[in-house]
Amino acid sequence: MKYLIYTDGASKGNPGPSGAGGVIYDSSGQIVAKISQSLGIQTNNVAEYLALKLTLERAIELNLKNVQVFMDSKLVVEQIQGRWKIKNEHLKEIHTNIKQLLPNFEQISFTHIYRHLNAVADNLANECL
Repeated sequence: MKYLIYTDGASKGNPGPSGAGGVIYDSSGQIVAKISQSLGIQTNNVAEYLALKLTLERAIELNLKNVQVFMDSKLVVEQIQGRWKIKNEHLKEIHTNIKQLLPNFEQISFTHIYRHLNAVADNLANECL
């Protein structure tokens, strides 16, 4: 079974109070899990990366093996896929942590989507600010 993962990070002030949101759906569109966590003071890019990390960790806890990840952060999607370089040292560290999670999945893909298609994860990220 394929699971769909949507993640989003939010930061008010960049850097400022930030939050991570994620939602995991099964193939029938039912919500399997939601993630909403305050991240303290972070930049928006750090919040986006941490939202992805936390949601992938939850998928691993649920033993999900086939996932498709959707994010409205083009930066994170392109960097995770190795198409864009990472200059920020803190982002490099989180990126490395995420890459170490990927072997837990049999199939995983990353897709950039527009923000209006990511409303549930966006709301989860913003509700914990």
